[in-house]
Amino acid sequence: MVIKKFQANTETQAILQAKTELGKDAIVMNIKTIKPKGMFKVFRKTQVEVTAAIDEAGDKNKKNESKNERKTSSLFNAKIDEKLHPELIQESEEEKEAKELDKKLNKLAQLLEQQIESKKMENKKEEKKEPKKATSIVEKEENADDVSDKRGKYSAEAQVRSGKDSLKNKSIDLIIDMLTNNEVSNEYARQIMDEITHAGNVRTLDDMLAYVYQKIILKLGQTNPITINKGEKKPKVIFFLGPTGVGKTTTIAKLSSKLALEDKKKLAILTADTYRIAAVEQIKTYASILSIPVEVVYEPKDLNSILPKYRQCDYILIDTAGRSHKNEEQFDDLKKLLAAFSKYSVQTYLVLSATTKYKDLKKITALYDDIADCSLIFTKLDETDAVGNILNVKLDTGMSLSYVSYGQNVPDDIEVMNPQIIAKQLLGGNNGYGSGR
Repeated sequence: MVIKKFQANTETQAILQAKTELGKDAIVMNIKTIKPKGMFKVFRKTQVEVTAAIDEAGDKNKKNESKNERKTSSLFNAKIDEKLHPELIQESEEEKEAKELDKKLNKLAQLLEQQIESKKMENKKEEKKEPKKATSIVEKEENADDVSDKRGKYSAEAQVRSGKDSLKNKSIDLIIDMLTNNEVSNEYARQIMDEITHAGNVRTLDDMLAYVYQKIILKLGQTNPITINKGEKKPKVIFFLGPTGVGKTTTIAKLSSKLALEDKKKLAILTADTYRIAAVEQIKTYASILSIPVEVVYEPKDLNSILPKYRQCDYILIDTAGRSHKNEEQFDDLKKLLAAFSKYSVQTYLVLSATTKYKDLKKITALYDDIADCSLIFTKLDETDAVGNILNVKLDTGMSLSYVSYGQNVPDDIEVMNPQIIAKQLLGGNNGYGSGR
């Protein structure tokens, strides 16, 4: 395999250079921006560096190329096709996200303000309908009228307070509806609103929205990406667990690309997913492009001969077979495999699909919680508009959130979860993960 780097003023120019030199079958493995350095950096332009690769044996084996390999190549090249059509790019992702969120929040604010104005008009009409108090020349009657006026004033103030409480409740109900429409459980939506209103800091609708936004971010908590902490020995073992069909293998391919290309880490991949016919072939295809060794683990005892080969690695990533949450017997093999790494530093990720029903997610997380201390990866965010289950599962389990993935492009469609993006999407912002932010 030949791996080369190409620099140009734009991504498109760098990609075209790679295609020209390496051929149309070249695969873009990484794209990064290089800022000028040194005392003359103000006179230099920012460059874009593209890392591309081509398999030298590709022409000889072209006829024997499998369907999986062709699919993998097309996924890697999806990014290239997008970059070669700059006319489709209209505005930056940040601008789109900001505009859509502002539009949604402004719409909610306008709706509530209209209700407030409507209530004020109703109160004014009621005040005009009230008969004026007659003034008596007798002192006792004047005092009586004064008492009556005060009672009327207190009654009007009570109506205003009642009106404000009514509008506040309507605002709360509207925000709860927005959260539940994004599949946040009604219990957690009301819990968030109760915590905000009981704090007593909410004066306006803007305050309420701001506090809800902040509260969601706090509840999502800090993320837990793949890292080697101080004092941990290498290699660190990274397990990927989860039900069948959630995208564990593709997730490993994406993260392997980022760890190897961006973080310059030395990796090895072990796969224990020997139940799916194409699983081993799929992970081998991705790994061969990245020059990462792959080993198949049929039984835990196989590790005795496999692990000594990779003592110099930073990480060993382990792909496991999908287990149905309805079949608890399948988890025995998984427990044995995890036990075989008791002497290693282990980080475990439970991979879940954002499209799975909440009641099923509760059963799945309960089973895996008994096996290991997991962090959560949510996949397929591009296949749903509602991401409330991310918040639900976080609050149910207390597990840390880590990555989200939102497409098939390797290595692009995955990143460390940003709580701000999730919070905005739950409050009506359409530019969430998988929406072309």
